[in-house]
Amino acid sequence: MTKNKFLFPFMMITSLFFMWGFVHNLDPILIPHLKKSFSLSTLQASLVDSAVFIAYFVMALPAGFIMKKYGYKTGIILGLLLFATGSFLFIPAANTQLYLFFLLALFIIACGLTILETAANPYASLLGPKETSTFRLNFAQSFNGLAATLAPIIGAKIILTEGFSDEALGKMTDAARQAALASEAATVKMPYLILGGIILLIAIIFIFLKLPEIKEHEVGAHGEAVEDYGNAETEILHALKHRQLKWGVVAQFFYIGAQICVFSFFILYATKAAGIGQQEAAKYLGYGMGMAFMIGRFVGTFLMRFISAPKLLTIYALINIALSAVAMVAGGQVALYTVIAIAFFMSIMFPTIFSLGIRDLGKDTKFGSSLIIMSIVGGAVLPPVMGLISDQTENIQMGYIVPLICFLVVFLFGWKGHQVKNRVATVNV
Repeated sequence: MTKNKFLFPFMMITSLFFMWGFVHNLDPILIPHLKKSFSLSTLQASLVDSAVFIAYFVMALPAGFIMKKYGYKTGIILGLLLFATGSFLFIPAANTQLYLFFLLALFIIACGLTILETAANPYASLLGPKETSTFRLNFAQSFNGLAATLAPIIGAKIILTEGFSDEALGKMTDAARQAALASEAATVKMPYLILGGIILLIAIIFIFLKLPEIKEHEVGAHGEAVEDYGNAETEILHALKHRQLKWGVVAQFFYIGAQICVFSFFILYATKAAGIGQQEAAKYLGYGMGMAFMIGRFVGTFLMRFISAPKLLTIYALINIALSAVAMVAGGQVALYTVIAIAFFMSIMFPTIFSLGIRDLGKDTKFGSSLIIMSIVGGAVLPPVMGLISDQTENIQMGYIVPLICFLVVFLFGWKGHQVKNRVATVNV
């Protein structure tokens, strides 16, 4: 009876993992598309990632406040409505041909995704027996991996067009060039209109769906239930007293930094290290990286039936430390398959770090979730570091020292940092 009660809500929650995975993995397609459409520098084009990941830092704590006061369902619906609104804003952004408008639309989408992830990750983890929480979250995140495979392939066919070469654009009059670039920019309108419509439909379903509200109860020093702490600042500080949460925030910051470095720089890495063209590199990104990431999620979820989540995380982190070192010196097909292998072994890291970081937080779970989601800002901070190293050494492969260090931090979390030393007792305020 309990399983049936949780089945459909869990299916709907799982659909959210696919949807935000899909829109996130359209970003590597948007970057070269907008770069050409608006004649941007590489630095200007990289603001696509900045607009997205800064939103996670800005919105994570407000998302925690919303769920603390109104519950997970309200957070999910609000996140979906912001997601849909940002998607629809791509239409006026393309019509006005303003790059800042596109960045605003992406920021609003990311605000919605922040609320969704802050709600859906712990909800999927808590929607059932505690013993299988990490398994459930990895299973739901597996559909995020499926989106990582499909989004670059579908996005490239719909959004990326052959268009006009730089040489051809240079020979056009100003009016003709403007019209040609406007035509290219307009290719984003239909896919984001469809995406916004789908998200709006899912939001309507959630409005009428009866979701079981999960009540987290923290046990105090003598087994008593812990009451609310009175104000948000106190609750955040109280949440940070949990050792596993502090480690989880740090580990997630470095993991997300590694993930964005590996995916965002893949095409540049492939063209330099393997000597292939951008179109061929894009195929490796979808069919190689995306597929490896998706399969890795399903395989990792299966292996967790036999290997504890912390142990598997530790093993995978060690493997990726070694692979990152190989990526720094390998060439040709070896270099390509090394980085694809990194995607496979990092696939379980986000959900595993998340579930271990919020484990046994009790009433601190919602703010703990917010703090871990805030750490996604690592995706805005660490890729520029990798880019700087690559520029200074004039070798993109040397930049892989950044993912190597990131996976070292993840290894330390899986080895020792995840351990719950003791429950946090009631505080008097």
